[in-house]
Amino acid sequence: MNDVTDQMLMALLAGGHVLLEGVPGTAKTTLCRTFSIVLGIHFERVQFTPDLLPSDVTGTQVLDQRTSDFVLRKGPIFCQLLLADELNRAPARTQSSLLEGMQERQVTIEGKTLRLPEPFMVLATQNPIEQEGVYRLPEAQLDRFLFRIQVGYPQRDQEIDMLALHSRPTFQSVAVTTVEEIIGIQRQVDSVFSSRELQEYIIDLVRKSRQHPDLALGASPRAAINLLKAGRVHALLCGRDFLTHEDVQAICLPVLAHRLIIRPESEMDGRTIVEIVKQLIQSIPVLQ
Repeated sequence: MNDVTDQMLMALLAGGHVLLEGVPGTAKTTLCRTFSIVLGIHFERVQFTPDLLPSDVTGTQVLDQRTSDFVLRKGPIFCQLLLADELNRAPARTQSSLLEGMQERQVTIEGKTLRLPEPFMVLATQNPIEQEGVYRLPEAQLDRFLFRIQVGYPQRDQEIDMLALHSRPTFQSVAVTTVEEIIGIQRQVDSVFSSRELQEYIIDLVRKSRQHPDLALGASPRAAINLLKAGRVHALLCGRDFLTHEDVQAICLPVLAHRLIIRPESEMDGRTIVEIVKQLIQSIPVLQ
C-alpha cells in the first residue's frame, strides 16, 4: 500500500501521526481536508508561521469581563484531525506545543491537563526544498511521527483529469464512516496476532539499522513499536487477523525513512534512504 491516502488511513487506525513532505501546489492541504470530510471527523487547520505562539495552538485562559473570571479558550488542537500546515516555519517552542498531544493525547494549559478527543491525529506538512525562514525539525520530534509520506507530482493523465475536474461544478465529498466505526477498528488492531518469531524479525531489522555502515543514526525502540503497529494495521486492511513478514516489509520505508540519518560521506557517494531500507530488508533472513 504505497498510495498516500492508504498510508494516511493506516496511520489513523494505528493511532499515529503523519508528516507529509512535498513541494507547494501538490494539494496536501486539500487532501487533508477531504480526508477528514470522508471520515466524518472534526478537522482544524493551523498555519505555522515564525510569530505563532504555543497558546495559539493549545489555547489559553482569557478574562471574561462579564464575570471577571478567567475562562479557558481551547485552541485548534482540540479536534480529531489537526493539520499543522508548514510545521517547519514555526520555531521549536511552538513546534513543541504539539508533542504532549501527539504522545499523551492530552494538553496541559497553565497547570490544567485536558484530554483530547478520540480519535486524534496530527497531519503535518513541510516543504523539503526551502531552506530560508524555516526551522529544521529535530530528530526527537520526527520520531513522534508514525509515517513520513512523500507527496510528489501527479502523473500526466492525473494532471489532465485535474484540469477537467476544475472545469465542472464543485463536487461535495460526503462521509462514508463514523467516529464510532473508526474507534472500533482502532481497538481491533492490537488483536491482530503476531508471533514471537515476527517480533524478533522486527527487532533484528531495527538493530541492524544501528550497525549499518552508511548510517549515523539508526532506528529507535519507538520505531520497532511503530513497525509492529503499522504492520498489524496493514494486515487488518488486507483482511487478515495475523501479521506476516510481508506486512512488516510493506511499511518499512514510511516508518523508518525519517528516523535514519545517512553519514555525509555516504550521501556524497549517492546512497539514499530507499536503497538502505531495501538493503536492511534483504539482510534479515525470513524463517519459514
